[in-house]
Order: sequence, then structure tokens, then C-alpha cells
Amino acid sequence: MKRTELALPEIGAIAATRAMLGAGLGLLLAGRLSKQHRKLIAGSLIAIGVVTTIPLALDVLSRRQ
Repeated sequence: MKRTELALPEIGAIAATRAMLGAGLGLLLAGRLSKQHRKLIAGSLIAIGVVTTIPLALDVLSRRQ
């Protein structure tokens, strides 16, 4: 099994990116906002989540032992 050591702030950053992706997907599926607002907000959250996940994932994968 490969191990990777992560500091607490790194774990928090990873959790925050997952939360943004989840919130964006949740807004897309929810019907509480108008369709236009829902798509705009959800798209922004998903884009931010994806863009911030990529460098974090590359950093974690490069440090695997």
C-alpha cells in the first residue's frame, strides 16, 4: 500500500474543493432557484472545484511513497 503524508491545511483544501463540487452538483439538481441562476451558480462552483482540484491532486500524487 502506498502512503502519502498530508498536513492538516492540505486536507482542508482538498475537502473544500470536494465541497464546492458537491454544492455545485446539488444546486444543479435542486429546484429552489430559477433555472438561469441555478446554472450560473452551479457552473461557477463546479469550475472552481475542478480547477482547484487538479493542482492539489498532482501535488498529492507526486509525493506518494
